[in-house]
Amino acid sequence: MNKILIIEDDRTINGLLRSIMEKNGYAVDNAYNGIDGLAMGLHEDYSLILLDLMLPEKTGEDIVKELRRAHETPIIVLSAKSEACNRVELLRLGADDYITKPFDLDEVLLRIQAVLRRTLQQETRDISFRELVIKTDAKRVFINDEELACTATEYAILELLLKNPARIFSKRTLYELVMGEDYLQEDNTMNVHISNLRRKIAKYTDKKYIETVYGMGYRLIN
Repeated sequence: MNKILIIEDDRTINGLLRSIMEKNGYAVDNAYNGIDGLAMGLHEDYSLILLDLMLPEKTGEDIVKELRRAHETPIIVLSAKSEACNRVELLRLGADDYITKPFDLDEVLLRIQAVLRRTLQQETRDISFRELVIKTDAKRVFINDEELACTATEYAILELLLKNPARIFSKRTLYELVMGEDYLQEDNTMNVHISNLRRKIAKYTDKKYIETVYGMGYRLIN
């Protein structure tokens, strides 16, 4: 059973989220401040974390940073901050998705299902491209025998590109295939994830792997 941690100081919202999660078969833990939420996120094994930004004692941004230093548990941020810069910054820090308050509970459930589907879908074969190797059964990426620390979304992008090494993916197509939802408007979501992947790969090699094809999208560099 998938286990979800909800870090939200509003007890009414926290309770509503817990109720719909449990009705749909998820096990749920609750935290109501940043200190407790971070401790639980670091020391318990969760399939996904729902994280409010405006928390007492420790902010959601700080929690994302500290969690990402330790592991790659998927994180969906809940926030009343709707500006695009906030969304982009959270994705850059390592969040997997961002939902603006007020939100529809059914939408939250669908977003959780989409992230877990990307994270937990199991395959058995390895995929290789130049120095990159994806262990699909373990959802891990290696480059020159060094493990590449990827978020669930970054992993999904790499897996899709490596499965289709000759294909150019438009930003819209990449977004819809990876995020599991319609691409409704122009935003920087994919740009940020691609930038993060390039930066992480560059730590282990001078070779470039992901090319931006002007006016068309992204593809692997052969």
